[in-house]
Amino acid sequence: MVHDDVAEAGRFTCSQPTINAIYQNTRWGTRGNYRSIPTDCPQRDERQGWLGDRSSESKGESYLFGIAALYTKWLHDMTDAQKESGSIPDVCPPYWPLYNDSVTWPSTAVIAPGALLDQYGDRRIIERHYPTMAKWIDHMTGFVKDGIISKDSYGDWCVPPEDPHLIHSKDPARKTSPVVLATTYFYHCLTLMTRYADLLGKPADAQRYRAQAEALKAAFNATYYDAAKGYYDNGTQTACVLPLAFDMVPAAERGRVFAHLVSKITTETRGHVGTGLVGGQWLNRVLTAGGRADLSYNFATHTTYPSWGYMIEKGATTVWELWNGDTADPAMNSGNHVMLVGDLVIWFYETLAGIAPDPAQPGFKHIVMRPQPVGDLAFVKASHRSPYGLIRSEWSREDGAFDWEIEIPANTAATVHIPAADAASVTEHRRPLARARGVTLLGTGNGTVTLRVGSGTYRFATR
Repeated sequence: MVHDDVAEAGRFTCSQPTINAIYQNTRWGTRGNYRSIPTDCPQRDERQGWLGDRSSESKGESYLFGIAALYTKWLHDMTDAQKESGSIPDVCPPYWPLYNDSVTWPSTAVIAPGALLDQYGDRRIIERHYPTMAKWIDHMTGFVKDGIISKDSYGDWCVPPEDPHLIHSKDPARKTSPVVLATTYFYHCLTLMTRYADLLGKPADAQRYRAQAEALKAAFNATYYDAAKGYYDNGTQTACVLPLAFDMVPAAERGRVFAHLVSKITTETRGHVGTGLVGGQWLNRVLTAGGRADLSYNFATHTTYPSWGYMIEKGATTVWELWNGDTADPAMNSGNHVMLVGDLVIWFYETLAGIAPDPAQPGFKHIVMRPQPVGDLAFVKASHRSPYGLIRSEWSREDGAFDWEIEIPANTAATVHIPAADAASVTEHRRPLARARGVTLLGTGNGTVTLRVGSGTYRFATR
């Protein structure tokens, strides 16, 4: 095993052995793909810095390892590779000069800086990289026609195919339109650029990006939303996930689009993953936000095809390039690609353990603690070493009782969401909340008691 000397940033374990095995496989595969750049695989002629593999996934990696320096360096590679026109290649450094001008793969140059900002709170990467991002946005804007952009090279890469011997699906019903992929992703990049411009005190830029984003959103909904059916275009899982993830769905229609996504998962793919590389990077957070974290828990505990647990049942110790890596044509069949992990590691830490940053106070200056005990989980133990120090979340439940110990580092504060019916049923170190030191009750509702706490160690219990 050869890899960059990245420090461990977190630990995670729970009562579910399949989840623990997936976590270890992901960690092992991710570490083996750090070699001054994040590579897609460590063992064959490819071995390149494919941007699309790591767009949102980069945030999940930050819970595993300290990647601030590594990713900052990789963003410099993207700047170096950028053409005078603004074009950024699909691979950086551009050993293979694939300047295809698609949206999804090069968009990592805009998405990854946001992940570094949220996780490490360092605005310098936004300041330094802003000219590169702005130049790319301006270049890609030239491909927008009537509020729609269709530039996409690879589609929703590696959707589970209908035949176990296929690499890519040939079924039109499983394929997400290039227009859906490109327009939703470009909209997301424009919203990120609005945030960055606001952060850097560039109000004119922020207004311009905001207006561009709204124009795309309006055109996309007018052209591709089928109000009669309640979904976009041909209604693939990814065609539902991306508009939901990026807040492009009109408020009155969100429930219908989400219901269609759930139906596709529960009936068409029988509770299994039905997205490829692109949709998978947002899938679990969309399901959780919609109140169906149980579906993500099923994804993470299945051992039947297609699933991460299926790979493990077949002897995998890292994550395969293909969901059907044991049966597909070996022409494209690596045993160590992390691209199909999607946002699963983010989901482990932010949903199961309940450790998340607050974008309004990034770098874990303010921490959002909101665990979701799902399925038959009996306990979760996790920690993350933030720029301010160690954040820890350890909960267990038995016979209706919930015990949760947390650690909040110095010079930070946290908003803590405890699954409980009311404040009277919650204690901190066996004291009523009204007598707990450093604890402020913010509110109750929807089966949750919300508190504000300062730095320190707390032990909450519900009975």
